[in-house]
Amino acid sequence: MENKSYTKHFIFLSVLLITLFFLNISFGSVSIPFKDIFSSIFGGNVAKDSWETIIINFRIPKAITAILVGSGLSICGLLMQTLFKNPLAGPFVLGISSGASLGVALLILGSSIFGGFFLTDTLSNWSLPIAASLGSFLVLLAVIIAANKVRNTMSILIIGLMFGSLTASIISVLAYFSEAAQIQQYLFWSFGSLGNLSWNEISVFAIIYTFGILSTIAVIKPLNSLLLGENYAKSLGINIKKSRNVILLITSVLTGVITAFSGPIAFVGLAVPHIAKMLFFSSNHKILIPAVAIIGAIVLLICDGIAQLPTSEFTLPINAITSLFGAPIVIWLLVRKKRIFV
Repeated sequence: MENKSYTKHFIFLSVLLITLFFLNISFGSVSIPFKDIFSSIFGGNVAKDSWETIIINFRIPKAITAILVGSGLSICGLLMQTLFKNPLAGPFVLGISSGASLGVALLILGSSIFGGFFLTDTLSNWSLPIAASLGSFLVLLAVIIAANKVRNTMSILIIGLMFGSLTASIISVLAYFSEAAQIQQYLFWSFGSLGNLSWNEISVFAIIYTFGILSTIAVIKPLNSLLLGENYAKSLGINIKKSRNVILLITSVLTGVITAFSGPIAFVGLAVPHIAKMLFFSSNHKILIPAVAIIGAIVLLICDGIAQLPTSEFTLPINAITSLFGAPIVIWLLVRKKRIFV
């Protein structure tokens, strides 16, 4: 009976996800009929060539990016909340996103110091993702080394927060000595964006994302065991140190690649796991991992639809919408349930 209810949940969410995907493609400053949208996707004739270019090169990549980012951040948030037994943990607690932000800050705010080496024409399309990836990789390396030095899992959480504070202070110093145009460019990146990726960039993004998502299958048993404590997990034969490193690595890779390609996007990774637990009434990660992935994709598609201001040529920062739209919903759900599922 319980499995049937889960099946109905997943069917409903999958249909909703597909519906929102097509709705998202239909939103934008240029109004395109649904008939032409379907024709463009499935290889039919489109009334205007410009419409087909907009759909294929801009709107579909943006919708796919929203799905990848929303599902990836949500899974990372679930892994961190389980590992640290902290309902306020999210994908950015390890400082990986801060490392990516530092890499971008060094590229943009420190470009005058380094002579703009990374901003050459040959790397212009990839300069920000490369800088963000290098920054996140360095912090990942430091976190993994720290994880092997300390036994207490909570110490890793504190170390991650300290890395975040350290990188934020360095960015502040860089901003202080930067020009207004550089600060504005970095600020725009920090707002987050889903619509700047080409098909080549999405391909690289999707490959790394798929590796990270498939790797979560290997940690379902350790995650379920950790819900009852490390001693219980050890009694089941779980290697705590190895499992912890794998969970940290998966989260770091996913968070790093998402931040590299779309910028830091708040709220989703923190809130979606709670929404999934409330909808499914389960703490089994075999159910929760696909649930948070689908719900995360749905939430970000909705937020992106709102951010596009349909029929308007303006697009609001996705970071602002995820918080404005999502935080009140989570507060309402938590107050209604009167407790937080961990």
